[in-house]
Amino acid sequence: MAISVTPLDPDDRAALDEAYRAAVAAQAVDEPDLPPLCRRRFEAPLRHPMPGIDTRWSMARLDGVPAGWIRLYLHTLDNTESASVELVVDPAYRRRGVGRALHEHGLRLLREHGCKRMIGSTVTPLPGKQGRELPGAAFAAAVGAQPAIEDVRRRLDVTALDRRQLATLRAEAGAAAAGYRAVRWGDHAPQEYVADVAYLEGRLLVDAPLGDLQWEQEKVDAERIRGRERALDARGARRYSAGAVHEASGRLVAWSFLSLDANTTWHAWQQITIVDPDHRGHRLGLLVKIENLEHALAHEPELRAVDTYNAAENGHMIAINERLGFRPAAGSTDWQLTI
Repeated sequence: MAISVTPLDPDDRAALDEAYRAAVAAQAVDEPDLPPLCRRRFEAPLRHPMPGIDTRWSMARLDGVPAGWIRLYLHTLDNTESASVELVVDPAYRRRGVGRALHEHGLRLLREHGCKRMIGSTVTPLPGKQGRELPGAAFAAAVGAQPAIEDVRRRLDVTALDRRQLATLRAEAGAAAAGYRAVRWGDHAPQEYVADVAYLEGRLLVDAPLGDLQWEQEKVDAERIRGRERALDARGARRYSAGAVHEASGRLVAWSFLSLDANTTWHAWQQITIVDPDHRGHRLGLLVKIENLEHALAHEPELRAVDTYNAAENGHMIAINERLGFRPAAGSTDWQLTI
């Protein structure tokens, strides 16, 4: 069997079709409860990368047949010695050396760019539970990557949401948040809050557990936030945000963000929720999560499920999510390989 790995030409529609089919087939096996991959989101890193990301995408062929791909994200603004990686092998061609060939190709490229670490994630059993065979995790261990942090994907079943209980929680949080007011917005942060959004997002990797990941704080400013918004616009993502404004200062001091891919109306991702450390203790995290869930539901009547990831050791945020009704759905591990 002959395996070749070559760069993916962004103008080669047939190759993009093949890469997309492989990704859809892999997700159907590895994460069958998620909606099919959004084609716009899938292709966007080629022409609409996130700020500070240089994307390198290569395709593997087995005896001339498309069998998988690797996508490397080189970081140019911060964390420049680390690269994020996605590696996908079509389930029909697994255990034939395709993944290993892609991995070795990726390592060569990263060495050429002076990278010292490769970081990627795989589906794993829920902590403390035995699960079905998960080839991604086995492959990561086989190539020498080390598990850096365990995450859990939790899902909120919106169809079973207790609206009365949600209203009660909203009232409790509101009572504890005297001196703060809730605000909402859609795809783009209001100009008066964009600097505060940048500050909060920049704090995310300081406040969130990172386990053994060697990852430095990102330098986020208003320009970078606007660049990410443009990249998400190109992906067709629909976004909903809610925040808490400290009335005495006028600053946005808490923020929660939820998004839906362009190809789905029933599924959303709960993304960032963060509170400025100087304003903790007022139940602002719970307040903005509920505010934003209600915000999204008002505009997305077909929404049935919301997924979110939490580090397994992030007890505070897990407690908030579980009060809202999120329940464990799958495990995930971030792996780190020293090059």
